[in-house]
Amino acid sequence: MLNSVLPTVVRCFCVWGGIGVWICISGFVSAQNAPTEKYPTDPASVKQEGVAEGTLIRGTFSDSKIFPGTTRKYALYVPKQYKRSRPACLMVVQDGLKFTRTNGDWKLPIVFDNLIHSGEMPVTIGVFVEPGVVPAATAGALPRYNRSFEYDAVDDRYSRFLINELLPVVEKEYRISQQPDDRAICGSSSGGIAAFNVAWQRPDKFRRVCTTVGTYIGLRGANQMPVLVRKSEPKPLRVFLQDGSNDLNIYCGDWWVANQDMLSALKFSGYEVEHIWGEGGHNGKHGGAIFPNAMRWLWKDWPQAVATHYEKCRSRAPEMLVDGQDWELVSKDHQYLAALATGRDGSIFFADRLAGEIFKLDGDGNESVFWKAPPRPVAKSDGKRQLKGKAIINGIAVGAQGQLYVCLAAENKVIELSAKGQRGQTLASEINPTAIIAAHDGTIYFTDTRSDAVWMKAPGEDAVIAGKGFSGLSGITLTPDQSMVLVSDFAGRYVWSGLRAKNGTLMHIQPYFHIHSPPASIDTRPRSEGMCVSKSGWLLVATRLGVQVCDQAGRVNFIISSPKNGRYPASIALGGPTGQTLYAVSGGRMFKRKIKLVGVWPWAAPIKPPKPGL
Repeated sequence: MLNSVLPTVVRCFCVWGGIGVWICISGFVSAQNAPTEKYPTDPASVKQEGVAEGTLIRGTFSDSKIFPGTTRKYALYVPKQYKRSRPACLMVVQDGLKFTRTNGDWKLPIVFDNLIHSGEMPVTIGVFVEPGVVPAATAGALPRYNRSFEYDAVDDRYSRFLINELLPVVEKEYRISQQPDDRAICGSSSGGIAAFNVAWQRPDKFRRVCTTVGTYIGLRGANQMPVLVRKSEPKPLRVFLQDGSNDLNIYCGDWWVANQDMLSALKFSGYEVEHIWGEGGHNGKHGGAIFPNAMRWLWKDWPQAVATHYEKCRSRAPEMLVDGQDWELVSKDHQYLAALATGRDGSIFFADRLAGEIFKLDGDGNESVFWKAPPRPVAKSDGKRQLKGKAIINGIAVGAQGQLYVCLAAENKVIELSAKGQRGQTLASEINPTAIIAAHDGTIYFTDTRSDAVWMKAPGEDAVIAGKGFSGLSGITLTPDQSMVLVSDFAGRYVWSGLRAKNGTLMHIQPYFHIHSPPASIDTRPRSEGMCVSKSGWLLVATRLGVQVCDQAGRVNFIISSPKNGRYPASIALGGPTGQTLYAVSGGRMFKRKIKLVGVWPWAAPIKPPKPGL
């Protein structure tokens, strides 16, 4: 607990009575048997003599492209101490206008005045924003209320709205720091999950979060957040939580249980997290009473940066990642990179599927063109040699002798290139190959979307179908012992596993590895694509949520964040001198980062990993 800053609040929990009250949230009404809620008043919530008062400016925003048709009110708090010569810190508050009332539960303008005056929080501009409303089409119709749609959905739309649409309007008039450590975000109830989700989606923009009676339950996927917090790479966030044991318990979940689950998850992953629990209901009484002390804790040590704490983390992060190492850009300005393969010396081959070029990145970071496919033929009237937007190269794989196998989509073939980049034999034709892998014994496996099958070509044999029955075909790899072929499904939520028979065909095919999908999104497909494996048996899968790391029993244990300022990774590979550099392609760029897992490659001799925990 906050022993140093919350002595009066902690003592107040022994004073209760018993009355029935009605609580309303987002259109749901529930009878609560909550005690009479009376809390001590923090001096910072009362106007103080000699304290300069900030200015409250009101406005309306109706120009959203992300939430089209909406209009919303907002207010700006500008402290008296603000000077344009120095960027101010920022705090965004959801359901904002009620927080600005000086006779309500929160009284944030008064709190900000006092805490800025005392130096307990920095000079901070407050943005108090309401949820959007789409006005009624006619006098007899109902408006569309966007509150739950914007706040409860744990996707990136609301964060994009704030960062790309609303805040630029404010920044036209006021200088606001772009440093994420100078930015806080707050909300109550659904506004609480919205605040946390914005920082979760964009820790590069917000790193201080305060939520009261947060709606971390199953309205639109927020019930999955505690699991994702436990499994995902820790983010540099400082989080304050408040809730009461008489909070709502309705069809979509139990707020009191959900907030405790969030606290447990944040602690498990080593976050800077503080909480105050009480016995109150779903309202702002308790949250408003402790808000000044929540701000004191949230802004403590400012301007010191908010950091991750691997020493406190009990997730897989310390085992798999190198503290302080992040993604590093190594190649850019390509059209669309979608395939990676590791060479015998740890070098990396990667293909631009639209330009039809294969590049090689050697151990010293030198990039060169390894091979260029013939231009894709198009109609003469087009006047171009390349049909833009259509794949020329899909997948690539390195063979045991250093040769390269290429899914040449432009010709509907699988071809072989020598170790020096000379085109050799055609291994299969009249197919639509998407991904390929080459085993140590010389057997090649590749996916074909025309037949919805995995094909194989054993040495000296013709290509044949190895297995069918998959729900989708995207990436392909082998387990470290090369006893199984693994196939990712771009549209589904599984990576499929097929056991290699003596003749190389696949049997006992199962949807084995369970991949996490985005909790709330227009497109809920995981978009599982490229994969690689480690010596210890971990399967790494490139997905929309980042690189999901699965144990041999088929369970996601950890999620490595996607490269910053890039789309989700399409393909990944472990390479480098020690096999401990993770490479990922994202759009037209390639990134790398050092990790602790050691790669194993299909062209190398099989390795039997340790037995997993079951």
